[in-house]
Amino acid sequence: MADAEKTASDLGKRSLSAFVMVAVAGTAIWLGGPVWALFVASVATGVYWEWSGLVRGFATSAGQRLGWMIGGFVYIVVAATTLLILRLDAFGLSRTLLMVLVVVAIDVCAYFSGRTFGGPKIAPKLSPKKTWAGLYGGVGGAALVIAGYATWLSCYDPAFGHCEIERFGRHLPLALVGGTLAAVTAQAGDFFESWMKRRAGVKDSGKLIPGHGGLFDRVDGLLALNFAVGVFGLLIIGGRLLSGASLLPSPA
Repeated sequence: MADAEKTASDLGKRSLSAFVMVAVAGTAIWLGGPVWALFVASVATGVYWEWSGLVRGFATSAGQRLGWMIGGFVYIVVAATTLLILRLDAFGLSRTLLMVLVVVAIDVCAYFSGRTFGGPKIAPKLSPKKTWAGLYGGVGGAALVIAGYATWLSCYDPAFGHCEIERFGRHLPLALVGGTLAAVTAQAGDFFESWMKRRAGVKDSGKLIPGHGGLFDRVDGLLALNFAVGVFGLLIIGGRLLSGASLLPSPA
């Protein structure tokens, strides 16, 4: 009886925390501008604080701590800056929502797919609950979100083609490629954080969010995906600079 009451209490706490997180993040994304910048900066600062706590738990020398702190700073700043840049211009809201919804779809579909089908674990020593079936479910969820976004974009902006519902099926093959890359990257971010926590000997990165652990626990996949997108963008910019091409659009 006590266990059932504790489970119900934990579920209520987790549900309330999740509602507050979605409400705050959704409002910040919708408003954009300084509100979004302040929100991203606050989350990034909190994640870096938790990162430093994990590092103190396993780094055995001052040199190791410095290396991990510098690496964490670069990792988090690149990811946060990518989120800020995505929110710019007329399509900023939809792009940011796409990034967030892709990660949500990966997490939700991976959870239900893993629970439904079970099967072999990906890395049982790092994350005992993560299965290959879950990863495939995450790929499918991400692909559906990406294909849906591409279809909506063709309806919203004529420059992307005619608005036809049949385009959803045409977008799926390429969306599967994008979904695979997104799911693998997000899962890698999850495994990386699990590895850090295991080395530090802790269950959660922090205790800021009741029932959910720390900020790093909640955004590990989003962090990894935005970091990858940011690095990819920097490589494109670097390639254009090396080729002598202008970064500004050519005049009409």
